[in-house]
Amino acid sequence: MWTLLFNKPADSQPRMPLPVQSLTRAMLDAAPERSLYRLGHSTLLMKLRGGWWITDPVFAERASPFSFMGPKRFHAPPIALHELPALRGVVLSHDHYDHLDRATIQALAARTDFFLSPLGVGDRLIAWGVPQAKVHQFDWWQDVQVDGLRLTATPAQHFSGRGLRDGNRTLWSSWVIEDQDSANALRIFFSGDGGYFDGFAQIGRRFGPFDLTLMETGAYDPHWPYVHMHPAQTVQAHRDLGGRWLLPIHNGTFNLALHPWWDPFERVLALGAEQGIAIATPMMGERLDLSAPHAGERWWRALVPKAARQGTAAAAQAQPR
Repeated sequence: MWTLLFNKPADSQPRMPLPVQSLTRAMLDAAPERSLYRLGHSTLLMKLRGGWWITDPVFAERASPFSFMGPKRFHAPPIALHELPALRGVVLSHDHYDHLDRATIQALAARTDFFLSPLGVGDRLIAWGVPQAKVHQFDWWQDVQVDGLRLTATPAQHFSGRGLRDGNRTLWSSWVIEDQDSANALRIFFSGDGGYFDGFAQIGRRFGPFDLTLMETGAYDPHWPYVHMHPAQTVQAHRDLGGRWLLPIHNGTFNLALHPWWDPFERVLALGAEQGIAIATPMMGERLDLSAPHAGERWWRALVPKAARQGTAAAAQAQPR
């Protein structure tokens, strides 16, 4: 904790602004079905069955209980919170500050039909003023069907809490999102946060294969291997799930770890190239077609010295699996 607060390496955050593709409400109104936009960290906006869904929405300047201290954003969100369209649903993985932002939830409450959360997290939303009828809480393996979509809360290996006295009083989860269109089915896995465990293989057997996995790849360290995956574990989890495309998330927005801020991208790309895994790295705000993902540009490389990137890639390939 002392190192995180007072002795973080300089390369744990970028030295210049990150490139972001700005979005407008008009652009989203015109977006085709099955569009995905990464807005930052683990916040992803998806258009499914004509409705908009968002995961772990955090628009705050800091992932912190305080407005004046704590991990600060590397970039502004690609779209202002008030410009978001009406949402069919908000999908929440757990209650940590980089995944659950009170001000964002309160701003979305009147414009969202459903809030889907693990057990206990929904009670926080109700306490913050979200109408109880909109809040739906789930234990692992429970699901709900909305507009031809099935959303299932699935296990994760993590922890929860927003203060010193509420540790693990709420549940955490990953999510399986299925578009059950019989002619063009789509399966998406959203990891939330978590360490590597045998639950990925179990989820893969029950729901896989997946067209796209949205996988935590960031804020890892040898001191907390059970709650955040190293990139090699992210790639293995993707394989356990039977994933086709992998989109690394939980990176590129907040300074939450001791590794270089670009490290997750380079490591997972090196491992993906070695193992023949298709990896998408869209810029924040860039559209990704869920039916036909594309790799995207390696947008961070313009901000990172080549020698540093090569060192990261070499370390990834030498990492034990």
